[in-house]
Amino acid sequence: MSQNQNNSDLCEANVIHVDTVEKVRKQMPEDEELYELSDLFKVFGDSTRIKIICALFKEEMCVCDIAYLLQMKQSAISHQLKILRQSKLVKYRREGKVVYYSLDDEHIKEIFNMGLMHINEK
Repeated sequence: MSQNQNNSDLCEANVIHVDTVEKVRKQMPEDEELYELSDLFKVFGDSTRIKIICALFKEEMCVCDIAYLLQMKQSAISHQLKILRQSKLVKYRREGKVVYYSLDDEHIKEIFNMGLMHINEK
């Protein structure tokens, strides 16, 4: 890679636009919110969790059904569901001995669909 291509993202002027920086700083979320957002996106960074979320778009499902669908062990699915529950992406309800999982709210579909739209842009 040439030197010009390597530095294409660098500013060639050493001028700080204080008014712009201050305007943006005032509009930025608090650090704690940004850390929480980062953690949320990390949860979306696992293909098994993405598959589980995608399946739960269509239907409420139990661990056994999800494991069968994804051809994985129930223990692996349970582990991923625990992470999704802790992140408030899925919720569960018990019916006798069976625990059914579903998406926690419509925001999850929106986040997922926006991600799909982004990767499918041409």
